[in-house]
Amino acid sequence: MSVRPRRGAGGSEDGSARSPGTYVAVLERRGRFLTAERMFPGEAPAGPGRRGASARVVVGPARGGGGGSRAGDIVLVRARGRGSGPQVLRRIGRPDRARDVVEALMLDRGLRRSFPDGLEQDARMAARAAYDDASGQAGGRRDLRSLATFTIDPASARDFDDAVSAEGLGDGAYRIWVHIADVCAHVAEGSALDREARRRATSVYVPGAVEPMLPHALSSDACSLIPGADRPAVTAELEVEDGRVRAGVFYRSLIRSDARLDYDHVDRIFAGQERAEDPWALPLARARTVAGELARARERAGALTVGSEEPEFSFDEQGEPVAIEPRVQTEAHHLIENLMIAANEAVARRLAASGTPCLYRVHERPDPERIVRLVEQLASLEVPTPPLPEPMSPSQASELAGQISHAVERHTRATGHGRIAFGSLVLRSLKQAYYSPRNIGHAGLHASTYCHFTSPIRRYPDIVCHRALLSTLGEQEHPPRTAELGELGEWTSERERDAATIERDADDVARCFLLERLLRREGPGRVFGGEVVGLISAGAFVGFSPEQSPASELPFEGMLPVRVLAAAAAARDGRGRGPGRDWWELNGEETILRGERSGASIRLGQPVSVRVERVEAIRGRVDLAPAG
Repeated sequence: MSVRPRRGAGGSEDGSARSPGTYVAVLERRGRFLTAERMFPGEAPAGPGRRGASARVVVGPARGGGGGSRAGDIVLVRARGRGSGPQVLRRIGRPDRARDVVEALMLDRGLRRSFPDGLEQDARMAARAAYDDASGQAGGRRDLRSLATFTIDPASARDFDDAVSAEGLGDGAYRIWVHIADVCAHVAEGSALDREARRRATSVYVPGAVEPMLPHALSSDACSLIPGADRPAVTAELEVEDGRVRAGVFYRSLIRSDARLDYDHVDRIFAGQERAEDPWALPLARARTVAGELARARERAGALTVGSEEPEFSFDEQGEPVAIEPRVQTEAHHLIENLMIAANEAVARRLAASGTPCLYRVHERPDPERIVRLVEQLASLEVPTPPLPEPMSPSQASELAGQISHAVERHTRATGHGRIAFGSLVLRSLKQAYYSPRNIGHAGLHASTYCHFTSPIRRYPDIVCHRALLSTLGEQEHPPRTAELGELGEWTSERERDAATIERDADDVARCFLLERLLRREGPGRVFGGEVVGLISAGAFVGFSPEQSPASELPFEGMLPVRVLAAAAAARDGRGRGPGRDWWELNGEETILRGERSGASIRLGQPVSVRVERVEAIRGRVDLAPAG
């Protein structure tokens, strides 16, 4: 079976959903005609028999030429062959609405935004077929419905892949059950649902919307471990002692979640601000203890610690963002993260020991020269780091990367700034994780064997690992075919990277719309506090926030161009030198920008005050100027 979709099978040659020659545009009235101008940067797709398409094309007469759309609308356009003008396929919305622009971005990047009717029907039938045991019989599964079970996810989550149960064993050890949605019970290998999930490879999450890997009848309902509902699962039952998994068994199960918890709720419980409820109060406390032990063991082993945050947006009824909360990793996040890592590692060890083909999640050791470079960069910013051996082996480089990440975390906690900028330096010194049938370990986690098993609703490699695991348990699932796994690993890794780019760009668009709303309310002269989170030769990227936001949270980001820095330095200098007279350059470590004549400088992690000069919401771009 071919891994990559072919042209003519509902997608383009590169596997995206958008048909060749389609793109997103904004309609404009030009005299007696309607024209379509491509909305996002880049060359418009070429149609059949054409070398390329101009940025603005005529789509028809001003009256009735837009297929029901009017000037100012965002539309999906298809370029046609010689003798035929472009065709407006459908209206998307208006460019002054954040949700419409995000939707347009998703379509422009090739996301389908729907499933064919036949697949929706298949998903509903698969969901019904999986509930033949609705009478209460487990149907050969291990019945765990009496076991206190809970999920912990973001408050906005709609698909719940994983649930947790926990108990003490009385000898200082604990039993942890990690229950994962049994997607394979609904999605048969080689079926139309499976082929579409393989083509998508991952769900894409953007502000206010999601492009799911599976139809909603499965992703948000039948496969989702929602509270109070019987759900088929694959359970990893682990015995953990002092941060070490001493035993593990795996089986198909039938579970029923008792509570749908979110991260904020759990953090309030941990802070003593709210009370946990029975029957999940004690299992939550046990899970917290185990997660802490696992985290400490991983840190002792040299695993990386790099803080991350994801923005979470709130929208009003008109589709406009009204708030943004950077989702910083908290203890509740780390609880789930550490339990899922333990389950993933345990499954990978079983598959490796049995010689069962699968897709491993691999992360190669960093190149020693990249670690030397990282230490030089941090030294230029006066961030203390461990001494480096000479020469340095790849295994030593991997261990040092973990030590440096912990040193950076301690430094940023102590100083109160630089968390984003210095964390980015650490990440850029590392290689990117990917999927592969070759087990070469995961350097970032300091794991010799690792796979993705815990998110099969939203990641196709997890489905592959489920099938591999189930094949070792004597279930009807077949192990993955070795000949396909190399190409499948490349494909899913590529789709993962594409999804991350779309999500990042959509976040930037939503941020810009929210910033425009804030500036309309408070005026364009508003001064923001922030810090430098990135540097290039053209200027500084600055993360900034309203005054009421915590200093560690920087929900907005913009560019402080070198020309503006030069002008500000010239004004402070008072000697009349024009802004073009000072030449700003990055230092050799690319951590500090300096003005050659003025002597002024700006460095990574430096606190700054800025004003917003311009916002281009559609492109997710903000231009800044120094305040004062």
